[in-house]
Amino acid sequence: MGFETQITVTGPWRSPAQMLAEQEVAGHTSVHDEGTASSLGLSGAPIEGPTHFSQFDPIGVALWGTSWFERGCISSHFRTMVVEGEQVQATATIERTGADSARIAAQKEDGTPVLAGTMSVGPDHPSPSSRLAVPRRAIPALYVIDQLEVGMSTEGPDVSMSHEERNGKLYPFSLAEKVDRITEPHPWYTPDGGASSPWGRAIVPMEMISVLAHKSGQNWPVRQPSFGLFLDLQIKLVNGPVFVDQTYATRREVIGLSQSKRTESYWTLTTLTDTTTGLVAPVLLHSGVFKESYAGYPTSPS
Repeated sequence: MGFETQITVTGPWRSPAQMLAEQEVAGHTSVHDEGTASSLGLSGAPIEGPTHFSQFDPIGVALWGTSWFERGCISSHFRTMVVEGEQVQATATIERTGADSARIAAQKEDGTPVLAGTMSVGPDHPSPSSRLAVPRRAIPALYVIDQLEVGMSTEGPDVSMSHEERNGKLYPFSLAEKVDRITEPHPWYTPDGGASSPWGRAIVPMEMISVLAHKSGQNWPVRQPSFGLFLDLQIKLVNGPVFVDQTYATRREVIGLSQSKRTESYWTLTTLTDTTTGLVAPVLLHSGVFKESYAGYPTSPS
């Protein structure tokens, strides 16, 4: 039993890299392109939210050891976009030593919040934050994601991640390129270092599990051209780690629809499954689409 003392673990300041300038979504650029970001009134092309998850990996290992990569879970609401050149610091607060969950936050140098959420280690993960509780209430008319329906699902394709191969049009960089610029490099992410990991092989960093889950595209009928971004993300390891050069079956399902003043949004649940060992990781993503990015969007929808 641990001491009943609140403990805060704070990581160093890091400068995350922008690696999605060449991203292609539905045949066009994305919000991570400078020109597209400018057209939406953004201060710059934002760094993808999951990039910040790497700053929590050393904290997870400090709190829970290698179990973090086997049964860790991170749930985050992205509060403010970060552009390349800005520095970010990650913190986690637990109520007592030995606890299996912590509140997390990240901020810029001027105190602007970047994200907020929780991290934990299973098997009994706490419930996700209210931001990740899929809405059940009725919503007004939708115009960009109106063809989506709760319960819509797809099976496959199988996915894997090698070190050298790039991850498609959605993620035009390889794991090797990411590890070269990742905020928290580790030998376990590399071919040589992976051989001496606790599992005897290289593992996929937490932030890149999102890439693996979504690299083949979701192919949902979202009206185009339109531009979006991640609002909330949860990556949960049930039977990890996720390994490099391992093939995983995928299943995707739309589990919620919503909207705010500026976005229409949808929740998808993607599962990564090893056909031999079973479910490895469910990935819950809340994606928002900017209303003004879709030509002809009603200014006062009824």
